[in-house]
Amino acid sequence: PIWAASSSKSSSKKSASDRNADVAQLGYEDGRDELARIVAQLEAGSVPLEESMRLWTRGEALAARCTVWLDRAQASLDGTPEPAGE
Repeated sequence: PIWAASSSKSSSKKSASDRNADVAQLGYEDGRDELARIVAQLEAGSVPLEESMRLWTRGEALAARCTVWLDRAQASLDGTPEPAGE
């Protein structure tokens, strides 16, 4: 069946979380810079749909990581405990 063929094909690919696992190790500046490059690529519209979707997913992971860095910095400035979750 068609679904079986596509199922086995997709199971051989890494999941989005596996492909973006390295994001958790990035510092703020590295994450921000990569996110800016991704946004530029997506805005240019020069990549195929599948690549655009991969870039979008990575961009979301990078944005979330940068938000964690900024929340921690704000908490430090405010003298409050670090936000939970990371």
